[in-house]
Amino acid sequence: MEPIHTHNGLVYPLPKRNVDTDQIIPKQFLKRIERSGFGQFLFYNWRFDEKGQPRQDFTLNHPKYKGASVLIAGDNFGCGSSREHAPWALLDYGFKVIIAPSFADIFYNNTTKNGILAIKLSEEKVNYLLKQAEQDKFILTIDLEKQKVYDGLGFQAVFDIPAYNKHMLLNGLDEIGITLTYADQIAQFEQTHN
Repeated sequence: MEPIHTHNGLVYPLPKRNVDTDQIIPKQFLKRIERSGFGQFLFYNWRFDEKGQPRQDFTLNHPKYKGASVLIAGDNFGCGSSREHAPWALLDYGFKVIIAPSFADIFYNNTTKNGILAIKLSEEKVNYLLKQAEQDKFILTIDLEKQKVYDGLGFQAVFDIPAYNKHMLLNGLDEIGITLTYADQIAQFEQTHN
């Protein structure tokens, strides 16, 4: 995983509640066994029509959001099935940070395990960010070390994150990577208990 310390990114607003994992990555695209290649199918049924042509009325297809890496979403983002493909698709598309009032628990944990920073902010703060991002190109800075989100217009918000999740993201370690940092201690333990 790529470590996250401070991230500056273009914001894409998705003002919808209860976006489930089947909307993030529809089931027909889950046949791949690699973690990569899912970004082209992100929000597929919203981004493309029945002929596979981009829908002009879906805002992610708008040129002003090209290159967005911060997704602002509504309440209960990532609900539905526990498919890990959802954070894979978001990351593969280019999103590094997702901000919402709340997330489904399994989705929230899957984001961290795959190198995406999921931030919970109050609905009032999320609504401010959605409004700013809908008006013009809007850049946010996220400082994971200080646990702060801010823009160039005076907005600031502090967020909570479990210490374990913060450690994983700052160091770019998934659960296997964290286990490997204890390889010497594990080997020593095994030698003394055989």
